Amino acid sequence: MGDILAIKKCIGKIFTGQILEPSCKLISPKSMALKWDPRFLIADDTDILLSSPHVPRPWCRSYNYVYIYKWANDETVQDALHIRKGTKKHWERCNKTLAYSYNVKSSVDYHRNLTKKPYRALIYSGDHDMTIPYIGTHEWIESLNLTIKFDWEPWFVDGQVAGYTMLYAYNELDYITYDLRFATVKGGGHTAPEYRPEQCLAMIDRWFDYFPL
Repeated sequence: MGDILAIKKCIGKIFTGQILEPSCKLISPKSMALKWDPRFLIADDTDILLSSPHVPRPWCRSYNYVYIYKWANDETVQDALHIRKGTKKHWERCNKTLAYSYNVKSSVDYHRNLTKKPYRALIYSGDHDMTIPYIGTHEWIESLNLTIKFDWEPWFVDGQVAGYTMLYAYNELDYITYDLRFATVKGGGHTAPEYRPEQCLAMIDRWFDYFPL
């Protein structure tokens, strides 16, 4: 127990979504607001966003999440996205009103069933994500008992290492019926494309086109 407390003390102030970025208060308009109003920024002590160019230090990624409410709830934007009027009165970044219950403790069994099908899978993790670390993802992939077709190797974008990758396969009578590509994204956080969009786009494009990463 003492060791666990020591670990918690050491990492307690780290932003687990991307360990190299500053830990900041999550910023968003008040959830009870029915429409966007810039005054909510001030009410939430985020008037710093309105004080440009005097941006405070450190810069926090969560600042961006405030502006998306104004963008996504703008009628011009919604018209451009062909959103039918009346289908969504107010856009929210995280919809917590869905009526469902948490009854799946683990999805590993579902993935294990899929390995018996002639499918291809791509699973990726940002290597700076401590919310769901890539070593944990790698551990449950290992539990699927697949054959390692290609072991750890770097993958590149514009000549730079973008992460590391492995290729797993399920063999049946010496015939590969399923393969799973696992990739880490160097410098990526919990939502890897948010932190490394160029690298993640290249990764997805290559996978769709059956190219090696």
